[in-house]
Amino acid sequence: CCEDCGNCECCSRRCVCISVFVLLGLAIMAAAVALAIIFGIPQRTPVNRYCTSNNMTGYLCDDRVTCIPASSVCNGMSNCANGEDENSELCSDLPKNLPAYLIFKCGNPQFWIYIDEKCNDINNCGDCSDEVGILANCPSCGPNWWPCTSIFYEYCKCIPRSLCRDGVQHCTDWSDEYKCTP
Repeated sequence: CCEDCGNCECCSRRCVCISVFVLLGLAIMAAAVALAIIFGIPQRTPVNRYCTSNNMTGYLCDDRVTCIPASSVCNGMSNCANGEDENSELCSDLPKNLPAYLIFKCGNPQFWIYIDEKCNDINNCGDCSDEVGILANCPSCGPNWWPCTSIFYEYCKCIPRSLCRDGVQHCTDWSDEYKCTP
């Protein structure tokens, strides 16, 4: 690149241009790294994890095939192959960090349940808001359930038919003992 001109070195125009371009490229890369550090590296766009399985809303694993029930997210056991359902960022502040489609807010704003626990004929909220009312929008009792106004706190509008005619009053109108068939 440079020629020996006696006691001093003389550089050709070509060598100077190449050196300037290399230094300019290094300066641009250093500036890009500095800007990334100063302003932060942009985060990846969030992955859509919404899925349905057996007509229930669930959480889609990284494999984009496995759909786990909402109540399996942040339950202390990895249900996805890569463990993304137990990610500390997702599970650190429940229910705040969970996607809204995975939770049901009870009538009492202090309580919430996973969406797959709604309309399961069990009083998960403690005030029956997950089984009765406009917010819950639950279907009528299934074939293995008896519709009544129950007196047990565990149930809200239906009791298991296995409790029919068992000699214990479960419905306020006693229909579980006189009308219901197991």
